[in-house]
Amino acid sequence: MKKLFLVFLLLCLSACGSSDAPKDKLALIKEKGVITVATEPYFAPNEFIDSTRPEGEQIIGSDIEFARYIAEKLGVELQIVPLEFDAVLSSTAEGKYDLAISALAYTPARAEAMELSKGYYFSTDNAGYGLVIREEDRDLIKTVEDIADKTIIAQSGSLQEALVNDQIPAYAEFKRVSATPNAYLAVSEGKADVACAAVANIELYISANPDCGLYVIPDFRFTMDEKYDGTRVGTQKGQTALIEFVNQCIDELRSTGQIDKWVEEYREVAKSLGV
Repeated sequence: MKKLFLVFLLLCLSACGSSDAPKDKLALIKEKGVITVATEPYFAPNEFIDSTRPEGEQIIGSDIEFARYIAEKLGVELQIVPLEFDAVLSSTAEGKYDLAISALAYTPARAEAMELSKGYYFSTDNAGYGLVIREEDRDLIKTVEDIADKTIIAQSGSLQEALVNDQIPAYAEFKRVSATPNAYLAVSEGKADVACAAVANIELYISANPDCGLYVIPDFRFTMDEKYDGTRVGTQKGQTALIEFVNQCIDELRSTGQIDKWVEEYREVAKSLGV
C-alpha cells in the first residue's frame, strides 16, 4: 500500500508540474512552422487596414513589417490575427497566440500579466499623450479642470485609460471603447466631449480626416515616467526564450533605423488612404 501511495503521489506531482509550466513557445513555433501574432488593426501607422489590397494582405503597418521580420528570422510562416485590443492582451497572456504586436505601451499591470520586450519604437518628436476635443469647444475646454462636468473617452485596456484614471481629477462620465478611432468618432459626433490620445496618432487622424472637427489641446500633456516610453511586444508570462529572441530582433532593427523607416513609410500610406 505504501508503494502504491508513493507511485500515486509521484504521478500527481508530475501532473501538477506539467500543467503549471508553460510549454516553450519558441520551440513550438519552430516545430509548427507558424508564428501567430495578435493585433488590433486600427492604430495607424502601426497597424491598419488597406481594403484595396487582396484578401489576406489587407492588414498593414510598421508593426506588421516588424512581425514579418521576426517570422523570417525564425524561418516560419506569419499568421496575423486581428482582434479587439482587450482580446489582444487577454488571449496573448493566456497563451492562445504567440505574440501581441499592437503598439503596446508599458504599464505595470501589463508587465505583471505578460512578458514584455524592450522598447522597439520611440517617438522622435516626443509628442506624448494629450486630450482631444471638438474644434468648437477650444475656448471652453483648455485645462483638466474644465473636464469636471464633461464626458471623457479612451480605448479600453490601453495606456490612455490608465492615464485618465491616474491624472484626470474629475469628470462627469468615463466611457471606454474597443478601438481608438471609435473614441475620436465619439467626440466628433458629440457622444463624448474629450478623448485621451497619443498625440502623434490623433494628428495623423486629423490630417487624414480634415473635416472631423477635432482639436488637440495645446497646453496639456500627460506626465509620463521614462519606463512608459517605447512600444513593446507582449507574450505569455514565462516565455523568456521567445521574448529574448524578439529583443535580439529589436536590437538588429534599431541598429539600422529600420523601424523608424517603416513608421514614416506607413504614416504616408495611412495619409493617402485617409486612415
